[in-house]
Amino acid sequence: MKILLSIFFLPLILATISSFVFSPLVIFIYRLFGWIDDPKKNSHEKVIHTSPVPRGGGVVVFLSILISSGLFLGYDKHSLGILFGCLVLAVVGVLDDIYDLSPYLRLGLGLVAAMVVVASGIGISFITNPFGGVIDLSQLQISFQAFGGLRTIWVWSDIFAIIWILWSMNMVNWAKGLDGQLPGIVVVAAIVIGVLSLQFTEDITQWSVSILAAITAGAYLGFLPWNFYPQKMMPGYGGGTIAGYLLAILSILSGAKLATMIIVLGVPMMDAVYTIIRRVTSGKSPVWGDRGHLHHKLMDLGWGKRRVSIFYWLITGLLGMIALQLNSKQKLFTIVLLILGVGGLLLWLNYFISYSRRQDRDSG
Repeated sequence: MKILLSIFFLPLILATISSFVFSPLVIFIYRLFGWIDDPKKNSHEKVIHTSPVPRGGGVVVFLSILISSGLFLGYDKHSLGILFGCLVLAVVGVLDDIYDLSPYLRLGLGLVAAMVVVASGIGISFITNPFGGVIDLSQLQISFQAFGGLRTIWVWSDIFAIIWILWSMNMVNWAKGLDGQLPGIVVVAAIVIGVLSLQFTEDITQWSVSILAAITAGAYLGFLPWNFYPQKMMPGYGGGTIAGYLLAILSILSGAKLATMIIVLGVPMMDAVYTIIRRVTSGKSPVWGDRGHLHHKLMDLGWGKRRVSIFYWLITGLLGMIALQLNSKQKLFTIVLLILGVGGLLLWLNYFISYSRRQDRDSG
């Protein structure tokens, strides 16, 4: 019980309290300087809030993670790499809050954050093969002398890790469209990874994973009351990408549990895949936002913001409980079912909403 208290509950509590306390301070600063997202000035179709709201969630989350990590994780090359990547994303988030940066610039700077943490030594050396054994990504290595010592680049391991982190950052960031949607998802997903790591408390290398998972969950749990409907602050680009960044890193550090994370984040992840396909096939850039995500479709169906957000939390929690019970082959089948299920739901919603609108026009 003492181990559970020190490696999970205490970090969770500190991160929650610090995030909750920092939130009104950041709101005050953003309002003081006029860094407000005003829907009357920002008429993009994806904007669905109706009153001026500051973004700035990335600042809150970063400060909470910085303080909690310093107390419970300390500073080694891995934790410094993670924190520096978070800092990059937080700074980009603030600049985007103020200047609305180009999504291509944000993507490039997000790549820098992913490369920083991989350069600190966090990579994916293998992937579990669902049909038996593992897929080894550590074979191709390049060694060289630099900074007074021998350095090694694990080519395939590092490339795959960078792609996974960058993908997770942007996919999770897209799941912040409604009040409270993002922080609830992140809290559930981080707790699932924490529970997974707590199953191996006899392995002290997993303690830091449990601590980081608890800190991640707490940082977004403390932010949630300020973001839930009616929101007083939005996550912004910083809050959205830091969430995906940390969840991707946790899935790597917990033993390349990428399939587990894909299942837990199955709904926003599959929604992101179909969103990219839809944008590309319609001749649009995959990085420019629109009003075609699943949460938008559910609102078009007549669901309120609270209902949509809670739906995302519940489905993430359900998938998390399922993922913890599956072996590798079962995870593969579950991912296939998620692809078909989310795709089928999006097709049905598109048809039903279009049909309902035609009926309304005809009756009018």
